[in-house]
Amino acid sequence: MLATRGLVEITRLGTAMGGDAKTFYGLTGLGDLIVTCGSQHSRNRRAGEMLAKGYSLEEAKQEIGMTIESIDNIDSAYQLAKKYHIEMPIVENVYHVLYDGLAPKEAVNILMTRDLKAE
Repeated sequence: MLATRGLVEITRLGTAMGGDAKTFYGLTGLGDLIVTCGSQHSRNRRAGEMLAKGYSLEEAKQEIGMTIESIDNIDSAYQLAKKYHIEMPIVENVYHVLYDGLAPKEAVNILMTRDLKAE
């Protein structure tokens, strides 16, 4: 669910900013998303798993010890979604987990109980 929903979200934002939708279905979009979601070597995935286990944002950053693109860029994605009026529920909930104290389990609950849409 997260991977397919995430692909929809990044494609919407990217095209609203003038990008070509086909870009997001190639290696730089879908390919990167698959690796991020599926690889245990992904810093983004590891950080997410650590946060879900109760680590703080700072603890996760220290443990991984390298750039975590998703954490470094979530504020930008959140602000761009607002600027372009793009619905990005994953981005919004991750932002609230990282910066507003939303519990990861609550974020998952919010995402899984959203009203169905024609996507």
